[in-house]
Amino acid sequence: MFCSGCGQALEPGQAFCAHCGRPSAAVIPPVPGLQFQLENYASKIRTLSIFWYVYAGLSLVLGFAALAFAHAFFSGAFGPWMHGPMPPNFFGPALLHLAWAFLTVRALLAAAAGWGLMEHAPWGRVVAVIAAIFNLIKFPFGTAMAIWTFVVLLGYRNSTLYEQL
Repeated sequence: MFCSGCGQALEPGQAFCAHCGRPSAAVIPPVPGLQFQLENYASKIRTLSIFWYVYAGLSLVLGFAALAFAHAFFSGAFGPWMHGPMPPNFFGPALLHLAWAFLTVRALLAAAAGWGLMEHAPWGRVVAVIAAIFNLIKFPFGTAMAIWTFVVLLGYRNSTLYEQL
């Protein structure tokens, strides 16, 4: 390092030039490179994948509890005011089966998104975006997960960083 006024050689960490007394210029820290950005992005992807795992398990457990309650309610298990099970022409059992299927598919899709993101698989990003679209209307947690997934995974910069992982 040299003095900007007289060109005299300066020792590392020397605050002033011994020849002319001019203060030495501050060292500018280097700009973070691609490796730093990749490490930062990889930690975001890992956190997002863990949250997809947790969300899949939580939605599966809470969904099974809610559907078990709905099944018990429609089968007349809640006391004499129900007067037995619903009439046979009631389409509730068909809706319950559809809800079981939808719940299972949504939880499996969320778990697949978590696994694909954790492994940095090329298909993991696509599955996570599809899972986010399915969970967008599940207010508040599904909406938050969807928005977070869109912010982390969509965009040119994020897609380029994901491909380099």
